[in-house]
Amino acid sequence: MNKVWRGSPGRLDAVHRVGAVLFGLGLWVFGILGILDRLEPFSTSGESVLGLSSNGLLSAISLIAGGVLIAAAVRGGRTASTVTVVVGASFVLSGLVNVLVLDSPLNLLAFRMPNVIFSLVAGALLLFLGAYGRFTGGLPADNPYQAERHGGGQDVPLPTVFRDQDDVAAARELAEAERAVAQHAATPEQVARVAAARGARRAEDRVSAWRAGRG
Repeated sequence: MNKVWRGSPGRLDAVHRVGAVLFGLGLWVFGILGILDRLEPFSTSGESVLGLSSNGLLSAISLIAGGVLIAAAVRGGRTASTVTVVVGASFVLSGLVNVLVLDSPLNLLAFRMPNVIFSLVAGALLLFLGAYGRFTGGLPADNPYQAERHGGGQDVPLPTVFRDQDDVAAARELAEAERAVAQHAATPEQVARVAAARGARRAEDRVSAWRAGRG
């Protein structure tokens, strides 16, 4: 069974928001130290800050990126997730682009190889953090983003294999219970019966398992 985040929407939001804040604060520290050192804005050689090369422009960009991450975390988990993915992709792209301009007049951010490595690693971590529990495939039914993929509060289409009215009614009950589980509004009995039905592959078997779970 898929083990992607099975907690409440609030806990998943907390993962995205806390991660965005931590990365944002780290970027702020890096940027503030660069500003305090009064680095030249467009120096291509740069000065060492926390083991990385930096100039005034990179310090300012770090402050802006950190502020965007923190603001996204304040806005909410969904925003933090989206912004974290975008910033992560930007980090990866920056690492790939800047490795091509090292030791050249186009090295406007004063990158050195440690900067490139950090940019790629940090970007990958940000991408993973932002996508965690949201963009991966096979999300569990109780994941808050899974309901949206299947229409959220909209009616769940029923399989067309059922002809018996009792089976149709049971299929409708199962669909409504699965929707309730996804929205964290299900009763303990519904949660248990949906979990039992989830192990079956065919729609007929799922409905049979659902009906068998009746008290």
